[in-house]
Amino acid sequence: MGASLSNLTENGSANGGPGLGDIPENCVACVFMYLTPPEICNLARLNRAFRGAASSDAVWESKLPSNYHHLLDLLPQNYEGLSKKDIFALLARSVPFDDGNKEVWLDRISGRICMSISSKAMLITNMEDRRHWNWFPTEESRFHVVAYCQQVWWFELSGIVKFPFPPDIYTLTFRVHLGKIFKRLGRRACNFEHTHGWDLGPVRYELSTSDGQHAVSECFLDDIGQDDPNGNIRRGSWIEYKVGEFIVSTSNPVTEVRFSMKQIDCTHSKGGLCVDSVSITPSDLKVHPRTGV
Repeated sequence: MGASLSNLTENGSANGGPGLGDIPENCVACVFMYLTPPEICNLARLNRAFRGAASSDAVWESKLPSNYHHLLDLLPQNYEGLSKKDIFALLARSVPFDDGNKEVWLDRISGRICMSISSKAMLITNMEDRRHWNWFPTEESRFHVVAYCQQVWWFELSGIVKFPFPPDIYTLTFRVHLGKIFKRLGRRACNFEHTHGWDLGPVRYELSTSDGQHAVSECFLDDIGQDDPNGNIRRGSWIEYKVGEFIVSTSNPVTEVRFSMKQIDCTHSKGGLCVDSVSITPSDLKVHPRTGV
């Protein structure tokens, strides 16, 4: 059985007929244009022709976004001389920019652009007053640090990003967590001592773009006993709150996106909330582990 499979994948089949190894490399490359990067890498193991097609610049350029050169400009190292496959593998890992407070990467399945923006890159009202806000490190953030709101009356965060997003429909979300995370005897635990006020009024999310698009949403962060729309328990878990969607067309070489999260009803205080980041991803993209191809 093993010998027959080996003959089939190299030149000729077990009975002397043509095998996969007889398929011209350029024909294999044409087929690879319709496959995902992981599928291409798996098929590259079959034989020499498949390996050659799996290294073709034409194949991997079809998997890269049209403006991938803008992402390469963010890299500190020289990328001259790299194959298109190596470029895809490089960009499928996180590429930091803006002093490491923002990261962009290619989805390893679709090659579409995703972005994450740390709370460090946002303007936070009263952040300088440690009675209200502070930073604390955590392994649960891709940026290894989150903003923690201890107690405020006026809660407001805002940010802006200018980036040459390729044409697509994108969703912007805030990643937040009720309660403060810590480790107890090596196990994850949450402190809800300062968590209050989020059930008394909704938080308002907004986004706007340089071409006039606008989206607004509201929700109660701490609706005790209720789960979020995705079925996740609100307290003790990271929750992604969708702000809205925006569309990028070919006529927009650089898109400016402004976003905010606020609860400015000063009739009550609120606190005990971690704010990690904002994510911008293609709206219909499934979440995949971001590993190298």
